[in-house]
Amino acid sequence: MQANETAIRAVVEEVLSELGKSRKPANGNGSSEGYGQRVYGQAPPQGNRSGIPVLSGGTHGGSSSSYSPGPVSGRGNYGVFDDVDQAVAAANEAFKQLQQKTIADRAKVVQIVKDMCHQNAETWGRKEFEETKIGRLDHKIGKLQIIRLVPGTEYLKTDCFSGDQGLTVEEYAPFGVIGAITPVTHSLPTLAGNVVNMVAAGNTVVFNPHPSGARIACEGVQAFNKAFAESIGIENLITIIGTPTIESANAIFKHRGVRMLCVTGGPAVARAALQAGKKSVVAGPGNPPVVVDETADLENAAKSIIAGAAYDNNLLCIGEKEVFAVNSIFDKLMETVGRNGGYRLNPQQIDGLTKIAFSPPKEPGGHAILNRDLVGQDAAVLAQKIGVQVPNGTQILYGETDTNNPFVPEEQMMPFIPFVRASNVEHAMNLALEFEHGFGHTAIIHSRDVHNMTVMGRMMNTTLYVKNGPSMAGLGLGGEGYLSFSVATPTGEGVTNPLTFTRSRRCSMVGELRIV
Repeated sequence: MQANETAIRAVVEEVLSELGKSRKPANGNGSSEGYGQRVYGQAPPQGNRSGIPVLSGGTHGGSSSSYSPGPVSGRGNYGVFDDVDQAVAAANEAFKQLQQKTIADRAKVVQIVKDMCHQNAETWGRKEFEETKIGRLDHKIGKLQIIRLVPGTEYLKTDCFSGDQGLTVEEYAPFGVIGAITPVTHSLPTLAGNVVNMVAAGNTVVFNPHPSGARIACEGVQAFNKAFAESIGIENLITIIGTPTIESANAIFKHRGVRMLCVTGGPAVARAALQAGKKSVVAGPGNPPVVVDETADLENAAKSIIAGAAYDNNLLCIGEKEVFAVNSIFDKLMETVGRNGGYRLNPQQIDGLTKIAFSPPKEPGGHAILNRDLVGQDAAVLAQKIGVQVPNGTQILYGETDTNNPFVPEEQMMPFIPFVRASNVEHAMNLALEFEHGFGHTAIIHSRDVHNMTVMGRMMNTTLYVKNGPSMAGLGLGGEGYLSFSVATPTGEGVTNPLTFTRSRRCSMVGELRIV
């Protein structure tokens, strides 16, 4: 499939500009002046305002006619480049070196990433929080500490078929260089989790981070690469674009030296990846609904909803975004949420918050326009915007709405949760199906009725389906299973793991080597 350059550029521009234009990282003096222009407009000035040393050598290349994987200059940058061609060439050279290493060497890389994320969680988490200015510091730290739950080389396997015709072995081989787009919501955790999965599978990676999380992503890449070089002798095992732009993302998507893409982001960047003509693992958007029926343990339901919706101020794509509760337990549930860290807004306060959180659609029937300045902000900050002081320890704001309120259909990524009355569980499930929008991402139910759980699971057909727990349980945080920050819904891989980034190879010995 031939990539459509105009289409790719348009959608990549949309996704890279959405959060970045309102969430500008500090540049040392508290000002964001010049950052947006540098990333989204004119060519970057000399130097790199992030303070990360980069290897710069021309424009963002990567066209199919220009790629030539020659020698890589600039040793000592430890993976940070301002030129896509050089970043891809370095990653290809590293891939050749990695092919000569053992699986035990890959395991060392995996352990380095996990250990460094745990050891540096407080420092790196604070830097990410200060740069992106969204979410919660404690959860930024926590997301780095839980990288240890991401599967590595232990997840690789070999399949074998033995019979009268001999022996056949199927093994899982790397693709080569993977191009990865990472989001501002979890810049370094997504990058680190991708490194664990992708390098465990034998690949190397070129990252294009979100501009508003680029500094911490580059710092992580340099630290990791220094440790990799000392441990297994490969310097540019992972590379990153130090000054990420629309052009650099587009160039990675089209680059002949990039064999596979992994994109974590919203609808626009997902469309761009799917138009790029490469094998793509796409972690797309979600708007996870919660159903609470008349049999639910309301104390557990309330605590779970709050835990999931409050996690990093609801930046997780799997996080609880709207609740549909049956009428018979609705008032009791609302009271229980208030006793467990929620602050209930009255109708006038909800109306006030809605008006500052959303602007009307640009055209009839379109999406309400989200105020990006409120994304990932604390519940107390949202409350202050409407003149409300909330008690210390408030985790979320919540209140009763109808389905016309834009907080219900929009993936709003802030800790206000709309609760909608449903006449019965069938009504609640139908509303959940409608407002999940067919993304197939995540759905949650609180119920003691196994039949209701089964019906909703079949109806929703989501990648993650969590019963009687917070959304994070679907990623092994309080539930069984493993962790990844890339949940591939549009392309169907689900929660990514090392096998996601491999290709199956079969080797047959005809008539021999069966010894039984």
